[in-house]
Amino acid sequence: MPCPEVSFPSGELRPALGLGTWRFGEQPGRRSAEVASLRLALEMGWRLVDTAEMYGDGGAETVTGQALAEAQRAGVPRNELFVVSKVLPDHAGARALQAACEASLCRLQLDSLDLFLLHWRGGVPLAETVRGFEQLQRRGLIRLWGVSNFDLDDMRELGAVPGGRACATNQVHYSLGQRGVEYDLLPWLRVQQMPLMAYSPFDQGELVNHPRLRPLAERHRARPAQVALAWLLRQPGVMAIPKAGNALHLRHNWAAQQLRLGADDLAELDRHFAPPRKRQPLAVR
Repeated sequence: MPCPEVSFPSGELRPALGLGTWRFGEQPGRRSAEVASLRLALEMGWRLVDTAEMYGDGGAETVTGQALAEAQRAGVPRNELFVVSKVLPDHAGARALQAACEASLCRLQLDSLDLFLLHWRGGVPLAETVRGFEQLQRRGLIRLWGVSNFDLDDMRELGAVPGGRACATNQVHYSLGQRGVEYDLLPWLRVQQMPLMAYSPFDQGELVNHPRLRPLAERHRARPAQVALAWLLRQPGVMAIPKAGNALHLRHNWAAQQLRLGADDLAELDRHFAPPRKRQPLAVR
């Protein structure tokens, strides 16, 4: 099943559907099951994996790295994978950024990252962080860099610093239940031809079996969570990175790509989950 794709500012196309790893690597007793889940996803055709040094204090990167290594040994080409990680704002200084990236690569068992994000804004000047990202690119340790949890004012400020317009993406909380970015941030990103990466597309489980999604899901012989994900995947310039901890959820999320929502479906969703009519604070989870 071909995955819909989203274009980055560089022109390269990448899958609109990726796999999140938040809460992975926190319990040693679950490591083998988490590795197996990621391996299965890669065997199914998932190619974008998102993680962070914060998740499980590096544990999620370690789990992801083992799964990636096993998948590559089984024949999944490295050039088909798009691996994303995030650096904590305390490590966003030019020198600390180098060490943080090297540590992430070690845990991930990779020579380079496809995309490295500033997890959220901290006290380090943006210009210094951008210089650090550029140095990592010159060293060949990352290909693209971006940010996470940046609102529109932050994005405009970033674009004003030297090199800031090279930002490849902004990863934020976006879902049927949290549509505030549609008012100003998402339109601005589209003008810049910069994809939005949507984390927590199920609002940490709140949409998985939402009563207002059930009738529509039943008409499509689908599940409420699949409706929520299909709605997100049809938004231009949006990538979604749901987490799935077992094989059944992986398959359901993958199948959501085939769900086609019509005009009546979309109008019904707008009635139940209204688009924003004014600017809202950025949702952060």
